[in-house]
Amino acid sequence: MTQPIYKTEKRKARVGERILITEDGFSLGYYKSGDVFTVSSTTDKGVTGENDCFILHHEYEVIIGEQSPTPNLHEMNYDELVALVEDAMKALRTRTYKNGYDQGRFDAEIEAAHGTYEKSDQKKRDDIVEKAKVEIEQMEKNVGEKLGYSKCNVEFVINSKKRTVVALVFESYPSGLRRKGIAKCAPDDCFNAHIGKAIALRRALRLPVPVAYLNVPQPTEIRAGDVVRGIYTGGNETYEETLRKIEGGRYTYDSGGFDYIEETDLVILDDSRAGVSE
Repeated sequence: MTQPIYKTEKRKARVGERILITEDGFSLGYYKSGDVFTVSSTTDKGVTGENDCFILHHEYEVIIGEQSPTPNLHEMNYDELVALVEDAMKALRTRTYKNGYDQGRFDAEIEAAHGTYEKSDQKKRDDIVEKAKVEIEQMEKNVGEKLGYSKCNVEFVINSKKRTVVALVFESYPSGLRRKGIAKCAPDDCFNAHIGKAIALRRALRLPVPVAYLNVPQPTEIRAGDVVRGIYTGGNETYEETLRKIEGGRYTYDSGGFDYIEETDLVILDDSRAGVSE
């Protein structure tokens, strides 16, 4: 079991206080450095612990505080790390409240300094999409070096209807297709071309696909440029539209039609938002 971390003072102990043995030169084997005892009696020369051992004053320090040792983060699994962070945030918020510090201000400062502690599914998805965009650009620049060719270019074939992305890697000279990778969106998932391109290119280059790309959360916020599915009023027939703008309590589509936001429950089919500035 890991030894706790003690905060101590160098002074004479009183009855009932705990002491930490720091020297054991006169112990005769009855105690050793690091042992902890509760003082049962005191004299001018030393104290007696609950084991009836007499301990000289210079052999101990008085314990005034105790904390668990700092865990080795590299040895903890994912669930243990999450639990540790949650406990730390709860302790911070409790201490903030007891000290009379404004909770809202505390949360705002934590978020400003370190980002939102518990990200929403939409925020997680947004971050993954942005990461995919950056990674695609970096991989395209280095694809020739990665494959050992002098010069290569990448072409993507995006089929939003079939919900697939194909990455084709061509060598310029001698010209020819050298690698091919395919990404296919699951039927119940929202299609995103950027994530698809990152997965397809990684597969073309024989690189492992990060778990985040394969388990990205589904979007929860409807935005302009999304392809959505709705249900016609009074029936079971569905329609698919590209959302042009959201304003005035309405979703307005590229086709010119619209739905009232409060009366409509849309499903996001594709949030690639190709050609739309986000």
